[in-house]
Amino acid sequence: MTDTRHEDAAAEFDPLRPRLMRVAYRMLGSVADAEDMVQEAFIRWMGADRSAVREPEAFLRRTVTRLCLDQLKSARRQRETYIGPWLPDPVVEEEQEEDVTLPLMLALERLSPLERAAFLLHDVFGLGFEEVAATIQRDPAACRQLASRARTHVREARPRFQIEKQKSLEIAEAFFTASRSGDMKALGAMLAADVSVHADGGGKRPAAMKAIFGFDAVMKVHQSLAVLFQKHGSKLVHAGFINGLPGFVTLEGDGELQTTALDIEDGKVTAIYVVRNPDKLKHLH
Repeated sequence: MTDTRHEDAAAEFDPLRPRLMRVAYRMLGSVADAEDMVQEAFIRWMGADRSAVREPEAFLRRTVTRLCLDQLKSARRQRETYIGPWLPDPVVEEEQEEDVTLPLMLALERLSPLERAAFLLHDVFGLGFEEVAATIQRDPAACRQLASRARTHVREARPRFQIEKQKSLEIAEAFFTASRSGDMKALGAMLAADVSVHADGGGKRPAAMKAIFGFDAVMKVHQSLAVLFQKHGSKLVHAGFINGLPGFVTLEGDGELQTTALDIEDGKVTAIYVVRNPDKLKHLH
């Protein structure tokens, strides 16, 4: 009987797992932590009186969100001691996700956990404030205020420029070719004047300890990198979308993976996001 109940619980849970992962990852920015939260929700689901649950998806979404709110407290403490710039774990997608792009995820980091939850549940996942209130255990009026404050903070991080999918992938491919071959003229032609580079090595692999801003500074960095690429190689593994931005996965000379995502506006690269921390790339193997 116990085995049958567990099988029934899994049969109801498994179709919802991708959607629950989507909530958890956007709350936490970590694939491993999101997987842990979803698994913990499954354990609680197996132990729950499921006959009393009218809407399993709503019940599980609430459970995952509350687990994530608790997890965010410890995650924030860990970020305070993180070495160098912090970027969310890269999620590689075949199709362009426009609801929560990488710049928006970084903007979400500046919100309180409750603001983050209210904004994601209402503005991204489309839940009414009654459901948001039931999920984060605040009244609907408070949830409206939380979402409104969050919206004000992240407005500038929402996609403002639509770029055709194929064109954005072509720019990413051209960026890879120019940066790895040392064609600085071609690379420079792709960069905006206020371009920036954000590299996350987490103290595990070499990476700039601070974000680099401005055309000249970014070009200088890539001139140095081109020399290293010529010596040690950089192999293209996959091209596609990374956290909603065009980019690529490479195998670098040290035998480790790396992801590069490009924020593009008006046909120019405005920001380059590079994840080198091997702990954040395990799921890509």
